[in-house]
Amino acid sequence: MGRRAVVLLSGGLDSATALAIAVERGYGPYALTLRYGQRHELEVDAARRVAAAMGVIRHMVTDVDLRAFGGSALTGDLEVPKGRQAAADSEDIPVTYVPARNMIFLSMALAWAEVLGASDLFIGVNAVDYSGYPDCRPEFLDAFEKLAGLGTKAGVEGSRPFRIHAPLIDLTKAEIIRRGLALGVDYGMTRSCYDPDESGAACGACDSCRLRLAGFAAAGARDPAPYQLS
Repeated sequence: MGRRAVVLLSGGLDSATALAIAVERGYGPYALTLRYGQRHELEVDAARRVAAAMGVIRHMVTDVDLRAFGGSALTGDLEVPKGRQAAADSEDIPVTYVPARNMIFLSMALAWAEVLGASDLFIGVNAVDYSGYPDCRPEFLDAFEKLAGLGTKAGVEGSRPFRIHAPLIDLTKAEIIRRGLALGVDYGMTRSCYDPDESGAACGACDSCRLRLAGFAAAGARDPAPYQLS
């Protein structure tokens, strides 16, 4: 493989697709998964499966406990919304937003990339069919890319400019799924649910499940992940 790239890998549908695109583009992928105190920690196991199946050079799973701050249904005691209007159709930022999560994740990916001598970071954020999170927008990614050049040794010395790749940013969920299927992604290994049961079966009713199921339906494909309702 060619240049090294750090890929943020949550274990969900989008990050698995972003990893497949990085591989397709000839990058040597180093996958980074954050165990941040999320209630759906089963996604970490999904990330391990995806990383192993897609042949990443190294998969690092590390901890940053965002439960200490709370403020989100994913890291605290707030109830995960079920069956509400899809967040893509709402202007409200949902309670599943984790404060500054992508900023923290990208910062950690940036730190590892600097150590690896890599200048490319991949993140599977999407600004079309998404949950209304402010850290999934192109404006945020552009600003972080500039920050990476200002706040790192590599950036200040000018040895290599950092680039944030968000290959899914303008795609619908159906387009993401079609892209991934064309690249051979096994979505049965991925998990996206915010509130799965102990077996890992998805609830089918949270925002993430609703967006995922609608995407598969629009793509004319069946979601191979297990659901509690099936």
